[in-house]
Amino acid sequence: MSSLARHRLTPVETGPALRALCEWTPVNVPGGGVHPGDVGWYLRLDDAAVFQWIDEGVPIAAGFLDGPVLRVTAAPGADLGALAADAEELLEPGNDWSDGLPVPGWEFEQEESWLVMSWTPQPVSSRAEPVGEACAADRVLVQRSAFAGSTFTVEHWHTMKRSPAGGLAVEVLVRTPAGEPAAAATGWFAGVGRCGLLEPVGTHPDHRGHGHGREAVLGACAALTQRGASAVAVVAPSTNDAAVALYRSAGFTVVRENRDWVRARRA
Repeated sequence: MSSLARHRLTPVETGPALRALCEWTPVNVPGGGVHPGDVGWYLRLDDAAVFQWIDEGVPIAAGFLDGPVLRVTAAPGADLGALAADAEELLEPGNDWSDGLPVPGWEFEQEESWLVMSWTPQPVSSRAEPVGEACAADRVLVQRSAFAGSTFTVEHWHTMKRSPAGGLAVEVLVRTPAGEPAAAATGWFAGVGRCGLLEPVGTHPDHRGHGHGREAVLGACAALTQRGASAVAVVAPSTNDAAVALYRSAGFTVVRENRDWVRARRA
């Protein structure tokens, strides 16, 4: 009889899941569908719920529902079939995508793919400044301006920083010569010798085309490598030409192309 058990963790209970995800993070690019930084960014929400799967007392997977997408990373050698069988309880109609966990009977998404890009540590210079309490509102302003429909607030920023993942975050802000907030990037540390992640990166629409986004990306990458990250990854929609061009200009290269698993469509 399987001893696999799924636990629903509140934000304050996510420490063990984050530690496990850090241990499973490779050197060059993230594996599975969730990096510790994905959880860290998700924990800006008060009602965030993270799932952790335990087998015989040992964590074997962690993930969360990102809207209609179940995002999961499993430990090396984990029984993906057993995980998928249990996870299907979370994949009710409407939750029709799975990132990182193959689901029997499902198929690869054909309309959209994601480029996993990696940056190798190198000497850089950047005008980016660290984000602290004094400039949190400016960091939020960039986020809300860069992403239509963003609900990010200063309180969300505080919630994220207070969460068990708060210590993994490195945030930078780039200003125009006149001092206006122009671009921001949040990087996530997964441990010395492991790959960091950028999530999210944004440039204010009024200040695009002047290299501010590249400065933010390089600033976050430099901060992560100073902490000991072996590389920095970012994941971008393959159709987002502007984002892909930005990361290429900062020295990122495409390592692989990911596609979600989707519920098979009935004929």
